[in-house]
Amino acid sequence: MATVYDFTVKDRMGNDVELSSYEGKVLLIVNTATGCGFTPHYEPLEAMYKELRDQGFEILDFPCNQFANQTPGTDDEIHEFCTLKFGTEFPQFTKIEVNGDDAEPLFAFMATEKPFEGFGKGLKNAALKKYADANNAKFGDKAYIKWNFTKFLIDRQGNVISRFEPTVDMDEVKAAVLSELEK
Repeated sequence: MATVYDFTVKDRMGNDVELSSYEGKVLLIVNTATGCGFTPHYEPLEAMYKELRDQGFEILDFPCNQFANQTPGTDDEIHEFCTLKFGTEFPQFTKIEVNGDDAEPLFAFMATEKPFEGFGKGLKNAALKKYADANNAKFGDKAYIKWNFTKFLIDRQGNVISRFEPTVDMDEVKAAVLSELEK
């Protein structure tokens, strides 16, 4: 059975990183953006990382510009923004696509393991549905991710165990991470 450890990705400097190097850790893999209404998620993500990294937790940050061009910068500009504005220390990888024929295979795999189940209820969720529907029309069966800050929780064996849309409260994400770290 495939796991995230079977994938190799590029760090922000363009070097290959085998995800098997994270074996035994609990991972939260996120597609991010620097100019999105969810960009403030960087703050609780970094707080969680600082609090839990010594317990075997890693956050892997993959910037993506496929949603309303909300991540227009270079890898260096994105990294500078994140470190200066939010003090991020977790690993950041090269900017990727998460949908379509050029989608990063890791994200296609994770989204196939844990497909989209909706944004939930409420005004913000209804607004995002409009964009998700447009994404579905544009990418068809390769519309893996619906918006920025979709998060995938990976267990210590490299299995995708949860998917959190950007509308999920960060306290819920942290509770799931803590639960997984306790196993």
